[in-house]
Amino acid sequence: MEQQALFYQDSHLRQFTARVLSCTADGDGFLVTLDQTAFYPEGGGQPCDTGLLGGVAVTDVRRRDGQIIHRCAGPLTVGDTVEGAIDWERRLDLMQQHSGEHIVSGLIHASYGYDNVGFHMGHDVITIDFNGELTAEQLLDIERRANEAVWANTPVHIFYPDAETLASLPYRSKKELTGDVRLVEFPGCDLCTCCGTHVKATGEIGLIRLLSVVRFKGGVRIEMACGGRALDHTRAVWEQNRRISNLLSAKPLETAAAVERMAHQLEQAKYRVVELENQHFTAVAQSVAGTGNVLHFEDGLSPDGVRRLAIAMGEVCGGRAAVFSAQDSGGYAYALCETGGDLRQLSRALNDALQGRGGGKPNFVQGSVRADRAAIEAFFASL
Repeated sequence: MEQQALFYQDSHLRQFTARVLSCTADGDGFLVTLDQTAFYPEGGGQPCDTGLLGGVAVTDVRRRDGQIIHRCAGPLTVGDTVEGAIDWERRLDLMQQHSGEHIVSGLIHASYGYDNVGFHMGHDVITIDFNGELTAEQLLDIERRANEAVWANTPVHIFYPDAETLASLPYRSKKELTGDVRLVEFPGCDLCTCCGTHVKATGEIGLIRLLSVVRFKGGVRIEMACGGRALDHTRAVWEQNRRISNLLSAKPLETAAAVERMAHQLEQAKYRVVELENQHFTAVAQSVAGTGNVLHFEDGLSPDGVRRLAIAMGEVCGGRAAVFSAQDSGGYAYALCETGGDLRQLSRALNDALQGRGGGKPNFVQGSVRADRAAIEAFFASL
């Protein structure tokens, strides 16, 4: 018996009645077929609907061997008439995303000739892959035009043209098609083959945001969000900016300039810290000049600071300079320097004895150890 796909008759149908044709146990669920259904099965890049059948949760819907199969959390009685209710919030979200993707893909194809070669509807964003490169500036223009199409609130046209009409239409499709072909038209933006559910008019999409564009496999990958997802993303970004605005004592639309000033100040401060460290390192090195092998501990140094201090001491001590600095993550960063020496064997022994790792050149090695100070001092005392 042929099932009626009610979601094609009315994409906004939320409740319906149907007769149970079959119900079979499958793992921890039951596979149910109906004589008609408003549950959209996963396909065309669009996830399936979920909801309730006879009060039982529908967790997945697939098309198999021409039949729409509903995975249910409990059994239904064959022959019974049951009430079905789809999760409307989920359906509307998926339609907003899918319809928004059509508008964006159609505008890009019309403007630049690029094809949509990959489409994934994730939980938070949609990703679309195109076989050509686009700049961030070009995406801003596409986003503006896509939202203008939303504001126009144009009715969406879905139809099945005959073969002769189909041959004359400039529609987008990823493959050659035969039989009944379902076309979805967003007037002025896109005409494309599609098996998914869509809004009735573009205004239902609400908002289209293009979030990012990166190079991908010779083209670009775009992240986007529509409708409620776009609103949620915009709210989250605004809240982040509001918090940054408060921390910087800057107006919300002036936070970028405030951060740039802070970054410049931080860079200057880093240069000043390096200058002061170098002065301190020179003083420490002078204090051990000519003393031979040196083991030195100093807290608060970055790995680069450890390196610079070890080199400064190694150049004047007349032996081997070993510098260790405790790290917030635990253990110590270290650097060994010996002008004209060969530290490779010592470095291997140190790493083995003190749970360390690192390496470098014959006269300079650097790394980290997990041992405590007492173990480090005991190791060098044994040499």
